[in-house]
Amino acid sequence: MDNRCDSWYALLNAWTWRALILKVFQSRQNVNLIYEFIMNEYSEKIPDPKELEKELSDFLAKKFGSSVKLATPIVMPQTAKSDEGEAPPKNRKTINFDLKPQDLVAYLDQYIVKQTAAKDTLATKICTHFNRIKHIQSAPDDFVDMVGIIKNNVLMLGPTGVGKTYMVRLIAKKIGVPFVKGDATKFSETGYVGGDVEDLVRDLVKEANGDIELAQYGIVYIDEIDKIASSHNLIGADVSRTGVQRALLKPMEETEVDLKVPHDPVSMLQEIDRFRKTGKKEKSSINTKHILFIMSGAFAGLDKIISRRIADQKIGFGASISDPSKDGDILTKLKSEDLVEFGFESEFVGRLPVRTIFERLTESDLCDILKNPNNPIILGKKLDFAAYGIDVKFQAEALEELARRAYDENTGARGLVSAVESALLPFEKTLPSTTITRFAATRQVIDRPHKSLGDLLERPDAETFTQAFFQLAEEERQRIVDYVTANRKTFGDKYGIQLTESRIELVAKAYCRIVTDIEKVLKKIKSYYEETKSIELYFIKNHGINIVLEEEAIDHIIGQCFNARGTPENYYRKLTADFEHGLKLVREKTGRTRFFITREALEKPDNYIADLLRKSGDDRLELPPKPENLLKG
Repeated sequence: MDNRCDSWYALLNAWTWRALILKVFQSRQNVNLIYEFIMNEYSEKIPDPKELEKELSDFLAKKFGSSVKLATPIVMPQTAKSDEGEAPPKNRKTINFDLKPQDLVAYLDQYIVKQTAAKDTLATKICTHFNRIKHIQSAPDDFVDMVGIIKNNVLMLGPTGVGKTYMVRLIAKKIGVPFVKGDATKFSETGYVGGDVEDLVRDLVKEANGDIELAQYGIVYIDEIDKIASSHNLIGADVSRTGVQRALLKPMEETEVDLKVPHDPVSMLQEIDRFRKTGKKEKSSINTKHILFIMSGAFAGLDKIISRRIADQKIGFGASISDPSKDGDILTKLKSEDLVEFGFESEFVGRLPVRTIFERLTESDLCDILKNPNNPIILGKKLDFAAYGIDVKFQAEALEELARRAYDENTGARGLVSAVESALLPFEKTLPSTTITRFAATRQVIDRPHKSLGDLLERPDAETFTQAFFQLAEEERQRIVDYVTANRKTFGDKYGIQLTESRIELVAKAYCRIVTDIEKVLKKIKSYYEETKSIELYFIKNHGINIVLEEEAIDHIIGQCFNARGTPENYYRKLTADFEHGLKLVREKTGRTRFFITREALEKPDNYIADLLRKSGDDRLELPPKPENLLKG
């Protein structure tokens, strides 16, 4: 044992920790045990530089003879010295969260069709979860640690393709916390071959870019949770089912998850490298007290368990006879005992106090999804064609046909993707190789794609195709106007801007021009609005003239920025060239220093200045030539 220790010690002193790991693997020893042995045995026996230099020289001389000598000085890691006295108190990091449930529901309504009950439940409990954390963190230290608080972990039940994963992603994006998604079937109980359920918690730190504090407020979403329900016919250890349930119990409540994985060689290499640089071991872990766990699954067969329980309860005199199998809302009658009979441990069920049911989507619901201006399916397809410089517009009848085809596949909203892809694939393959830049996806295109493609290639400049495209473009613009008008108050309160009719038109035109969703358009308009208002400050600061931009004038500037892909800062230069000298002349003759700029004034600045001069009472005044005209002369 002494000889082996000397060997490891020499390798460690030589700082060849890569060779150390290689030796460990070659000897098939336990990495964690050997590493801990070295750390515990020699962390206090690291020699000073002179001793180390002498030992290394002797080691190299014995190994390689006089042909190799040590010439590079070595700097040993210094242990950080702590200041004397008491350590400063730890500052608890607080989260910045002020969303209310109705705000989050309104946000989800922009993207998700139907699922009213699910949106209400998720929005309410998630907002309560994070607001409760914020309240606890703002309380005095004596009231922080409370025993017995139960987290609002959520169980979502519903058929495939109804928007379970999409809804959770939207919520995590809106809240701004790290989000990790995993499939329950890919994990096994700790100690068995396969992924560890605690790896999901570690992934939160990666999503938070190494910020452990932020990761401790993340969301872990596990799909296909119904697949880990225990099988009653299984003989032996149920590694991937009840084992995973038991492994999830502690993280779902509160535990410390070590970020250093003992069975991960990369983690061990990083830890040894850190010890080489700092001279001390570093303990890093993440607490799951505030991490929210959301589980989802289709739970095929659970309806039969519920129906059987309901039927058994109705046996007896005076019981009302009904057929539970015909009850469309059978899952809403779910109880914990049904989940236990389905194959879940009672302790596991108890850690999922919040349950919500997702409704099955009808053909009409699928059509509404495609017509929603924020749906990622049509936006994604528009982006596919835009990558080749092709602008595509969809007819309402075409979307209805695509929804019908998707409904026949019986896969929920997932069927929409395959329906759209299969219908438009011939056009996406062929049109990029042509000069066509406008494509009208009509019902005829969906019904007879090959004939429509042939006609389009034969006469790409035909008037019928051009008219069809612009007609669909106008229909799309009107749909956006109607959508924003219907949600005017919600959008206005959210972004703090007044959505006048002219501004709603501006939103619609920007949406039809750029492939993006409504929220991003409104954010951009809000940004342009604030930058445009700052023009007033720049003008009085640089020219001593107080201008007030009317709302329609601001909309005109924003529209110009969208059309020219510019910024209000660029427009400020044009505004200065059009108005600086004329307004200074008016100020000189009338003493007036404040001017209201209308949209008409922006479009015809010379007429605006001339009208101001006429109103001053001196019709003989003429506009001075602009600087650029003087240069030309």
